[in-house]
Amino acid sequence: METSQPLDGSLIGSARRLETPIVPIDSIAGRALVAVIAIMAFLASLTVGAVVLVSAAAGEWQSELAREVTIQIRPTPGRDADADVATAAALAAAVPGIRDVRPYSKNESAALLEPWLGTGLVIDDLPVPRMVVVKLATNPAPDLVALRRALAERIPGASLDDHRGWIDRMGTMARSAVALGLAVLGLVLAATVLSVTFATRGAMATNRTIIEVLHYVGARESFIAGEFQRHFLWLGLKGGAIGGGAALAVFGIANLLGSWFQGTPGEDQIGALFGTFSIGWAGYAAVFGQIVLIALVTALTSRLTVRRTLNALE
Repeated sequence: METSQPLDGSLIGSARRLETPIVPIDSIAGRALVAVIAIMAFLASLTVGAVVLVSAAAGEWQSELAREVTIQIRPTPGRDADADVATAAALAAAVPGIRDVRPYSKNESAALLEPWLGTGLVIDDLPVPRMVVVKLATNPAPDLVALRRALAERIPGASLDDHRGWIDRMGTMARSAVALGLAVLGLVLAATVLSVTFATRGAMATNRTIIEVLHYVGARESFIAGEFQRHFLWLGLKGGAIGGGAALAVFGIANLLGSWFQGTPGEDQIGALFGTFSIGWAGYAAVFGQIVLIALVTALTSRLTVRRTLNALE
């Protein structure tokens, strides 16, 4: 009697040339899995893009705040506010490392309050602080402690705000956004792994007779697992591309709408928070990276599931 031999070499090559693969290329279960992966990839891409937008905006805020300080001069009875503003500007300009000093006039101070209090504001009727914006140079670094002390000695009610609290809060917000995005991405990958596991087991159950025959006549596990791996890798790439492409389209439409409404009060406020909704090269690279990651996770999960199932047959 002839003994069975492992299906390698020419036998495996012949098996690969079969017109009907072990796993059907197009099936209802396959299309359903592509839809699930596309939804997961869409959510993951939106999360990645949002993290990139928030991180970039927070970085710009921190950079701008770190390059300037603000002198606030609160109105004091019996003192000339314009003279105090001029004195504060002169004190700031005399400090080495100060690049530019810009005192705000009454009208400019009133314009800052218009979004909240409306137009036609008479600033004399309100105890609104006057401001002096000071731009800092990187080298040499200005002595803000000495400037704060000089302001306190010469101008009652004057204070120097270096925005340190805002910078710390921006950094905390950016780190929280990144952590939240990674958590959502982890949940998406976990859901993808579960979906692929069930889909692989379903495909193996559907083709159980063929798999058992191949297994018992000596087909290697790597050959059978490879067939499933290539099939699910293609499904993962297809679903990831659909979901990632849809997410990029959403960002593109948002960027286009932002350009249409440019100059409006709503666009100015949204632009201050999120920029132009352009995720840049870093965002595109992150989206493409997570598409490849989802496809690799899909393929690896199917391979491991097949190997565990085949081991259970022995």
